[in-house]
Amino acid sequence: MTTVDARGLSCPQPVILTLDEIKKGNDREIIVLVDTDTSKENVMRAAGSQDCQVKDVSPEGEGYRIVIEKA
Repeated sequence: MTTVDARGLSCPQPVILTLDEIKKGNDREIIVLVDTDTSKENVMRAAGSQDCQVKDVSPEGEGYRIVIEKA
């Protein structure tokens, strides 16, 4: 399982980091940490565009923890 810590970054950086990790193909599950609603929505949308499933979104600290599973 890989973790992408995109807290403190403004869009499109969280999306770019997430897509890079999806394309690497190393892990089936990726955890993405973001700290804004906009980043959360954009990362979820980007994951869907890559045929990935968002398994879980939960509050973490002052942001969100998004669990993405690759198809």
